Amino acid sequence: MKILRIQFENLNSLPVGDLDFSAPPFSEAGLFAITGPTGAGKSTILDAITLALYGRAARYQNTPNPVDMMSRRAASCTAEVSFEVDARRYRARWHLRRARGKADGKLQPPQRHLYSDTGEVLAQGVNEVVRKVEEITGLNYDRFLRSALLAQGQFSRFLMANESERAQLLESLTGTEIYAELGQLAYR
Repeated sequence: MKILRIQFENLNSLPVGDLDFSAPPFSEAGLFAITGPTGAGKSTILDAITLALYGRAARYQNTPNPVDMMSRRAASCTAEVSFEVDARRYRARWHLRRARGKADGKLQPPQRHLYSDTGEVLAQGVNEVVRKVEEITGLNYDRFLRSALLAQGQFSRFLMANESERAQLLESLTGTEIYAELGQLAYR
């Protein structure tokens, strides 16, 4: 899975964000880090990714669609991620709004959509989008956090995982699980 673009609006203290990883300087770098002082919005960028893909913010652990993600005095917030898997492109979108488009309106249920690169709706609804994202990427939320998004404090969790867990995760990420299966077959 390769993340191509992250777009968001009214998440935490950031009114808008658009990070295009398919354009320079990101496209020219093999690896980059999100750095900055406390409160600069690093975690918000990571939250935008997990909200769009899984409908959950990384910083809030198991709380789905947290209201706390919406900027104060905002009537809606959005997170959108464009990504690529096996040379196919997708766009996942999470949107939360308040009634009547007013900042003091009653919170409405989140809206979720997954689109193909042609704009075709592949899935919609909270659970359906999560299932489809998991099917396409091969990663559920927890596996995504451990492998692709080692958010603040999570890197040590990955390092502290037992040897078997790390090996299994790395095999699935690199596509080398077939060699383990071949080895078992040869042994038998």
